Amino acid sequence: MNEKIIISEFQGIRIDKFLANSELDISRSLIATHIEKGNILVNGNKINKKYKLLLGDEVKINIPDPVPYEAKAENIPLDIVYEDDDLLVVNKQKGMVVHPAPGNYEGTLVNALLYHCKDSLSGINGVMRPGIVHRIDKDTSGLLIVAKNDFSHTFLAEQIKEHSFTREYEAVVVGNIKDENGTIDAPIGRNPNDRKKMCITYKNSKNAVTHYSVICRYKGYTHIKCVLETGRTHQIRVHMASLGHPVSGDTVYGIKNEKVDFTGQCLHARKIGFVHPKTGNYLEFTSDLPEYFQHFLYKLENISK
Repeated sequence: MNEKIIISEFQGIRIDKFLANSELDISRSLIATHIEKGNILVNGNKINKKYKLLLGDEVKINIPDPVPYEAKAENIPLDIVYEDDDLLVVNKQKGMVVHPAPGNYEGTLVNALLYHCKDSLSGINGVMRPGIVHRIDKDTSGLLIVAKNDFSHTFLAEQIKEHSFTREYEAVVVGNIKDENGTIDAPIGRNPNDRKKMCITYKNSKNAVTHYSVICRYKGYTHIKCVLETGRTHQIRVHMASLGHPVSGDTVYGIKNEKVDFTGQCLHARKIGFVHPKTGNYLEFTSDLPEYFQHFLYKLENISK
């Protein structure tokens, strides 16, 4: 990346914050790293990340292109719910990253899929995300679909785009939700103050719709079902937090000190349904609530008596 920016209207803003909010699509932490390495200069001089820009400053950005990386096959056990020549449905365990990314190049679902499927994965999403039609968060457990060829990938992705792809989640959220059911229709985009987070915003965002209903109420918590009409990054977590009822254990959008001690995020992708790309038949699969989820419900049931 080679860029030159002349500061014409911003004064007194830290350079790391200014660049993170620009259209360069680079995180604030990575900006700080490149400032330290001397890849980002102001008026030809090295500065620190706290430097406050002045009118007329010339910011030069010279970030080396990333070294190409290709995900490697790893013999990691998979919980496969369904598989045929065109696709497979995997029950992902909590804590597993879906595809390689900076900081997580090994031990991901893609590494495991490459070992299991060999060369039989769609290539639409490139060498880092072969076969991945949609994702779920690292700390979310449950079902996701993987395409073995490009035709299946395109066919399944179109269903997601048309909102005909069934995705149901279960979660435990903090607090007692007032209504028995409801719909959250609020667009989601990148948080301008922290690019690692998402937020409800009407600027540079995409529409997002979540339908929720109460399964059971506990003292200080609510067990809910969420049906996704769209599939945005962190959608359920952002939407429920916007109601004042964040997902229990969510370290990004949740509360710091919950009343009940629980390690991790209580969110599970329980049901998935789609039309098969070759047969045209509708298939639907359900995953039992994992042990961590059931254990938390048991704990909530005991304190609610």
